[in-house]
Amino acid sequence: MSATQPQTPLAAPDTKVAPTRWRLAMQAIVRGNGIISVLAVLIAVVVGSIMIAATNEQVQATSGYFFARPMDMIGAIWDAVAGAYAALFRGAIYNFNADSFAIGIHPLTETLKFATPLIAAGLGVGLAFRAGLFNIGGQGQMLMAAAAGGYVATQWDLPFPLHLIAAVVAGMVAGAIWAGIAGLLKARTGAHEVITTIMLNHIAFYLLAWMLATQGILQAPGSSNPKTAPMPDSAVLPQLLGPQYKLHAGFLLALVAVAFTWWLLERSSLGFRFRAVGENPAAARVAGIDVGRMYLVVMLIAGALVGIAGISQILGTETSGFGGAIDAGIGFDAITVALLGRSTPLGILAAGLLFGAFKTGGFTMQSSEGIPIEIVLVVQSLIVLFIAAPPLVRAMFGLPQPGARKKPKKPKKNAAQIAEEVSA
Repeated sequence: MSATQPQTPLAAPDTKVAPTRWRLAMQAIVRGNGIISVLAVLIAVVVGSIMIAATNEQVQATSGYFFARPMDMIGAIWDAVAGAYAALFRGAIYNFNADSFAIGIHPLTETLKFATPLIAAGLGVGLAFRAGLFNIGGQGQMLMAAAAGGYVATQWDLPFPLHLIAAVVAGMVAGAIWAGIAGLLKARTGAHEVITTIMLNHIAFYLLAWMLATQGILQAPGSSNPKTAPMPDSAVLPQLLGPQYKLHAGFLLALVAVAFTWWLLERSSLGFRFRAVGENPAAARVAGIDVGRMYLVVMLIAGALVGIAGISQILGTETSGFGGAIDAGIGFDAITVALLGRSTPLGILAAGLLFGAFKTGGFTMQSSEGIPIEIVLVVQSLIVLFIAAPPLVRAMFGLPQPGARKKPKKPKKNAAQIAEEVSA
């Protein structure tokens, strides 16, 4: 009597469809880091909207009888938030209440002017980040660039454009040297660049204060005020759109710096070595890269980029003379710009424009809508907070963690396999 063997059913054909290009692109977007910057801005704007509504007098008044007439409070909230961001747009991009296009476009030129030093300084900070260094010395590098550029502009007598070129080069060299000190200490002694750059900020601040109070260096002749003389016309960055706008050629310098930094990081062998050192210094050293030399070189270039920010301030924005507060907090705001831009040149360009818009439009929000300027600062701080916590942002929006992979499903057992396991 022959035992009948159970027949194994044929395997079902694989009907799994390969993902399309659009699906792969979407997966790359949600798993990448760029989406975190966008969502961080979105969350910060939402929180800012809540704060705008909470501080609005009309919203507070209608909240007292919300349950009786809820639409009054909802309408007040809409008016407050919409009015605030409309004012931000009018103050930063285009004033649609202006009488002419030339007047209406004035806010955009102001945004570009404010964004110019942020972009240049952000590039210097972001470039150092890509090499694994934390360049916290943007303030000191800007001050030394302003001091050197201001000295050449006020003490030398050269024709245009030689005078302007000499002042720009002097500022970039001074910024490079000041950052190079931290790079040299890191390369030779291993001194942490955060400590050295912060200390160099203090040294630069007080050194500039001494130069501004000393005749024959930076102090204006015949004056006792700690301020320089006005910049001569031969050393001033030209206006791009005429005297009615304050946008100057420093913006073009910032764009050139963006293009140069992109080429350096993405197309040059030196940039490849920077990125290799930033990813893994030990592996880069084993591969034959002089890590200490890379630290020095990247800080020199980063300081020169930050120097463009200092030069654009004194030769483009504050041409009537400058004092010790010429950096205007840009050196530290550049850290935020570099973080928001993910230390990529194009990302830093976009982040600099965004923060320039916040700065320009914030004044209009305050003057026309009565919104405290501190709310804009809170929005900027929240952007940094959420960028510093990518897992939090991903958890809030249900996005997968980078590198996360679904566990492969075990194939279902057919009846014959189950029977064999039971009989065994």
